[in-house]
Amino acid sequence: MTAFFMRFSRKNEFFLKLSLFLAAMLFSIFAHSAGIVVKSAEFSPKDDYRLNAYFDIKLNPTLEEALKKGVSLNFLTEFELTRVRWYWFDEKITDASWHTKLSYNALTQQYRLTSGTLYQNFDNLSDAVSVLGSLLHRQVIDVNTLRKGAKYVGRLKMSLDVSLLPKPFQIDALASNEWNLGSDWFQWNFVP
Repeated sequence: MTAFFMRFSRKNEFFLKLSLFLAAMLFSIFAHSAGIVVKSAEFSPKDDYRLNAYFDIKLNPTLEEALKKGVSLNFLTEFELTRVRWYWFDEKITDASWHTKLSYNALTQQYRLTSGTLYQNFDNLSDAVSVLGSLLHRQVIDVNTLRKGAKYVGRLKMSLDVSLLPKPFQIDALASNEWNLGSDWFQWNFVP
């Protein structure tokens, strides 16, 4: 009788461990399935110090469905540059932010990225998101404000700006985590 219970408890222990492992795997898949991660950011080595950055952007099914139904997604990219000072608070040199709008046109069945007055059309969402995640040669600082040899800290992040969504979606965004899409601040040191 005790051998039966020993075998039964081992079997239950195996199924318990297996179900915990599968639950952890599913959680990690869903936790990393949507979001924005800053892969890299740096200034170009030329004299004008333009910003180059790459983001890994993954939209969840809710955002993709809203996009297909005609809701434009506005992404806010924020940049800060400070000079490190040992004797006082760090000096803020500049900060900049800009919006990039991702939309879908059902008539032409194309995705469109718009930044200011410039736009570009794409046949599929993955190409549009790839270009959205590539920030190349962005002028964010005036070269005359930098001191040679001083240590600077650059910070960068991107997020979905829910304040620019239509009002019904703003209310939904407050109640649901599926609309909260954004990266953490990415920080790097820079010496001109």
